[in-house]
Amino acid sequence: MRTGAFLKGSAALVLVAAAMFGCASLAPLPPLDPRVASSAFTDTGATRLGSAIAPLVQAHPALSGIYPLAEGRDAFAARILLAQRAERSLDIQYYIWRNDLTGVLMLDALRAAAARGVRVRLLLDDNNTAGLDGLLLALDRAPNIEVRLFNPFTTRAWRGLGYLTDFARVNRRMHNKSFTVDNQVTIVGGRNIGDEYFGAANDVLFADLDVMAIGPAVQAVSHDFDRYWNSASAYPVGALVDAGAGQPAQGLAERAAALRRAPAAQAYLRILRSLPFVEQLAERRLSLEWGEARLVSDDPAKVRGEGTAQARVGVRLRSLLGEPQRQLDLVSPYFVPGKATTAELGAIASRGTAVRILTNSLEATDVPAVHAGYAKWRRELLQAGVSLYELRREGMTEPAERGSGLGSSSSSLHAKTFAVDRQRIFVGSFNFDPRSFDLNTEMGLVIDSPALATALGTRLTQSMPQHAYRVQIEPDGRMVWLERTGQGVRRHEEEPGTGFWKRAGVRILGWLPIDWLL
Repeated sequence: MRTGAFLKGSAALVLVAAAMFGCASLAPLPPLDPRVASSAFTDTGATRLGSAIAPLVQAHPALSGIYPLAEGRDAFAARILLAQRAERSLDIQYYIWRNDLTGVLMLDALRAAAARGVRVRLLLDDNNTAGLDGLLLALDRAPNIEVRLFNPFTTRAWRGLGYLTDFARVNRRMHNKSFTVDNQVTIVGGRNIGDEYFGAANDVLFADLDVMAIGPAVQAVSHDFDRYWNSASAYPVGALVDAGAGQPAQGLAERAAALRRAPAAQAYLRILRSLPFVEQLAERRLSLEWGEARLVSDDPAKVRGEGTAQARVGVRLRSLLGEPQRQLDLVSPYFVPGKATTAELGAIASRGTAVRILTNSLEATDVPAVHAGYAKWRRELLQAGVSLYELRREGMTEPAERGSGLGSSSSSLHAKTFAVDRQRIFVGSFNFDPRSFDLNTEMGLVIDSPALATALGTRLTQSMPQHAYRVQIEPDGRMVWLERTGQGVRRHEEEPGTGFWKRAGVRILGWLPIDWLL
């Protein structure tokens, strides 16, 4: 889910509010003076995690150990188990935190950690915290937990007004995602916190990717978290939310317990307990890939329109990943290349480099406006020799326990990853779109690992024919979508799985000068 989706969904609210209240200025942001700066603990080597990790890191000096989390349930289990094993600190930063099964269970894990003396710092972008104010305030009041909201809305009930009166500021969001435990282990990638990201939703699954890391990458992520936590855009939740909105802290534990008793939750938790990953992680038997892992992260001042363009993630990625010579694999759910990136990708392909791009089809995307920004460049990319694949709506679902009622009837791509020459790979929050380049803050790891980069290429080669449409231009100039089925290849002359009005709406959106917002 993106800021663009919020804008679309709140457009009517903004118009009504404008008619009712005009353009009266909203309350200013509160002062930051009472806020106390803090930093990551560095003396955590004696923790259970630190003691277990130290021999591994010492055996691989200057390298980070990486474990990819491609399956949503593994990704949730990793976070829960690590939170349960935390002894000193949990530093957590997200764009979206849902008020659903996995979101509540994760918050309860943070509450439980704080109750046993773990310092918890939770930093959330404020764009998607509607309905959570009371719960977050209750957590913030509990011992050992501090909650801050990044680039917040000053009006809590009528947030759409913020886009009307303070658009230049609130249109910029913190899209970063990290989960760091005892400054010893971190999880970085594309997933937010919510059922659709962890294979717990019945309607849709976001095919996504995180990596769990130990070694120098962890300290880099911790330092970056401090940079955001202490930035001029991170406000204590208590300075923003009315004191009367708080809920009893015990209410979270009671709600989590009630959720666990629900049949769907029991089925989900039963699947989690049966995962081989859970036992391997608990017994420290995971096979790690070791390589240099370099953090790329935007300056938090980017949301205030400050900082240099050269320091932005999009610019740094070009230099760290290098110039593709043989192969470029790019996975981006929200792919809006624009004129410059289209020309750049075309130039790479024209030199004989194999360029493969996987993004969402129109039937699979959760933001049609973004698809409109991509579709206008599709023909030019194909003519330049770029291979385009679009994920089908019913593809890449996770296996569900028979009869559990879990699993997804449809899926949507959400992973943000790309690999160069099967040598280096990026995993993080960055999309190939103007919003990631110019508006939102982003982060991720560039990992020198032929094994991980090759694994991405192999997975795309094996999975795309079964789960994605291949987009091509016919000799007569028509664009077609090729779908491989058990009966052979099915040819679509219109965007598959969509009706006339949806296609027409996307075409109209493509005419509008809104690419910079996407």
